[in-house]
Amino acid sequence: MVDLLLCEPTWSDHGDCNATENRINILRKLESIIWSLITCEGRSEARLWLCKTISCFSSITPQAQCEVFEKLLRSRPRKTGLAAQLLQMIFEKRPHKLCHIIAKNYYILETFFKGNPRRILQWFGTFAGVGESEHRKGARALSQFSFVNRDICWDELVWKGKHGYSPAVVATKPHYFLDLDVQRTMENFIENVPEFWSSDELMESVKDGEIFLMDSKFFIDCFIELMYDKDSKEIWEVIDNFLLLESFSSLCNHLLLILEESDLSTFLKLLGKFQTLRMETESIGHPSYWLEFLLCIHNDIASIDELLLLNAVINQGRQLLRLLRDEEHEEERRKIGELVLEINNTSGAYDAALVKECLKTKKVDSVKWLGFLSWVLQFRLLEECKTPDSWEALFIMNKINFRKSSSYDLIQTGQVLEESESSFDDGGYTKARRKNEKTRKRRRRHYGLDDDDRDDLVDVDISSSWQNVQPREGSWLLSTDNYSSSWTSVDLPEYMAKYCFSTWMKWLRSK
Repeated sequence: MVDLLLCEPTWSDHGDCNATENRINILRKLESIIWSLITCEGRSEARLWLCKTISCFSSITPQAQCEVFEKLLRSRPRKTGLAAQLLQMIFEKRPHKLCHIIAKNYYILETFFKGNPRRILQWFGTFAGVGESEHRKGARALSQFSFVNRDICWDELVWKGKHGYSPAVVATKPHYFLDLDVQRTMENFIENVPEFWSSDELMESVKDGEIFLMDSKFFIDCFIELMYDKDSKEIWEVIDNFLLLESFSSLCNHLLLILEESDLSTFLKLLGKFQTLRMETESIGHPSYWLEFLLCIHNDIASIDELLLLNAVINQGRQLLRLLRDEEHEEERRKIGELVLEINNTSGAYDAALVKECLKTKKVDSVKWLGFLSWVLQFRLLEECKTPDSWEALFIMNKINFRKSSSYDLIQTGQVLEESESSFDDGGYTKARRKNEKTRKRRRRHYGLDDDDRDDLVDVDISSSWQNVQPREGSWLLSTDNYSSSWTSVDLPEYMAKYCFSTWMKWLRSK
């Protein structure tokens, strides 16, 4: 039976060195196999896992996240890919924040439409027809500007008919703008009416940011030029404001994946300068706690390779086990099975010795070996605990209080629920039995049937509706999480491994 090592070791140091070295040698072999498994088809999925873990950080303040991302954006060489992705986020979430920059740099719009009939028609050709209330987008800006400034631009309007219309006629019949040759008119405005491109009317039409959706790449390139070539204060203010308001999780999920690994390493080092470690018990069980812990104590903690490996073992244990089930990884599974068997055949004191040694050695190595030990634990539980009895034996051996319940689904006849409580709670079990007995008595009174009749009724229902009814697989409520969740054998290997790892991290944190 597996010893989960939930009690902090307190014995003397005598004889621990050999036991620890033996375990570490096995774990080093395991490390090599798992690394080959992770990288067999590239590193992209492992990077995705690591970025997901980073996005879980909860101790980063808005001001800190703003400073970290801005420092990365301003670092050399230029981070144009990162800047483009960030601007795309702003286009999607707060495009109106960029419109005053367009107003100040109106040449951007003039350049956007110059020599591009498709864009001109898409933006300025949305005039209202008969019965419609008003023009839309750039068409509204064009009509309003033309009326207000008719003395300087009305002659630049080009009509499709044999003759044009006067302002007075068009004012009474706005749908006449449908006869406007929009392309030639806007070409005239580009050449002869520069006032239009900086006008309030045009800026009003673009203030919601919808225009950015017409060609995001064009505007992103323009804003990147303002960021890096002109160091525009206005664009950096928009970026800073967005970085302050957006959640850290959202920023990480959208931005980190496009970084080069060297930039991701730089990002983590910058993050470490603002990292504060939480002491709460629930924080230690958080997916990102181990990484936050390392950032706090040692900024140049490890290479990206080591972080990818550690994160996969600590947070993606189930995914690694799924990979091992593939036929192409049968050899890796065999080798890992042999290593785990070697661990099984040696004294459990070896694991305890390793845990104890990790509490007083270099913290980076400590987290590494504790992480691998927890994954081995997950592998062993998956292989060794296949029945409800084996799980309950594990709980009892490791002094974990538990409550078990099994249920039968009887559709149309209600639900018969049988509950039991075990492991240090015999009184609760008796209460549950009494409660069920009272429930059965109430049902008999309700139906006006004696015991035999009631039993016959249940037999009929079962035989007619669910002849092959089977109890659900056992599930347990555990004292490890204060009985807050129901755990089945499907989830227990991963849960127990993570619970053990968080327990060991508490000891490590206190040293």
